Amino acid sequence: MQRTMPLILAALIGTAALTPLGAKPDAAQAAQLASAERPEADKVRDADRKPGAVLAFARIKPGMKVIELAPGGGYYTRVLSLALGQKGTLYPRGARISPAVEEWAKSHPNTRPALSSADGLAVPEAVNVVWTTLNYHDFKNAKVGDRNLAEVTNAQAFAALKPGGVYIVSDHAAAVGAPADVTSTLHRIDEASVIREVEAAGFKLEAKSALLAHPADDHTQKVFEGAVRGKTDQFLLKFRKPKGKR
Repeated sequence: MQRTMPLILAALIGTAALTPLGAKPDAAQAAQLASAERPEADKVRDADRKPGAVLAFARIKPGMKVIELAPGGGYYTRVLSLALGQKGTLYPRGARISPAVEEWAKSHPNTRPALSSADGLAVPEAVNVVWTTLNYHDFKNAKVGDRNLAEVTNAQAFAALKPGGVYIVSDHAAAVGAPADVTSTLHRIDEASVIREVEAAGFKLEAKSALLAHPADDHTQKVFEGAVRGKTDQFLLKFRKPKGKR
C-alpha cells in the first residue's frame, strides 16, 4: 500500500507539483523585504501579496536576469530589484512605464525599464525568468493585428528565455469554466485557460501554488470593488521552457 500512495497522489495532483504553503524567502530576501527603500504602502500590502513566499516559489536568486511584464505601479519591480542585487538585472517591460518605476530605476541601476512593442520585449540578452502578476487577463483584452496580445506575449516570453528558463504567471481567479468575457467584466480569468494557452506556446507547467488563495472570494465580484479588493482568490503558476529549445 505504501508503494502505491505516491502514484495515487500523482494522479490526484496531476503533472504539476504543488508548492507547500509555508514556502519562505531566505534570510537575505527577508531583510530586503524589510528594507527602508520599500515604501510603507508596499509593506502594508505584503500580508496579502506574500512577496517572500512568491520569490521562494519562483526560486529568484541574486544575479539572475528577469523580465517583468506590465510592472504597473512597481510593487514587484521594487521587490525583484532588491532580490536580484547589483549583479542581477531587472527589465520592466510594458506598453507604458509608470513614473514610480522610472523613479526607482534612477537609484537602482540594475533596473532598466523600457517600452515593449508587438515586435518584442527589447532586451539585450536571454533571461532566466519572465514574470507577470495580475496582468494576464488584461493581455486577453487587447489585440496585436489579428492576434490576441496574450498569445503574442507568451511567444515573446518563450523567445526571451534561456532554455530551461521560467515563466511565472499569477492572476485573479475566475470560476472554473467561466466565460471568456470575465477578463473584461470582472478582470479575472480561468486558471485552466491560462495553462492551455501558455503550454500552446511551448512551455511546460512545472508547478502551481495555493499561496495566494482566498477561499472567501466567490469569484463573482469585480476585483476592484468592495471587500474583495486586495483579497481576491489568485492562482500562481510556474512554467518552464524546455531545455534544448531556442
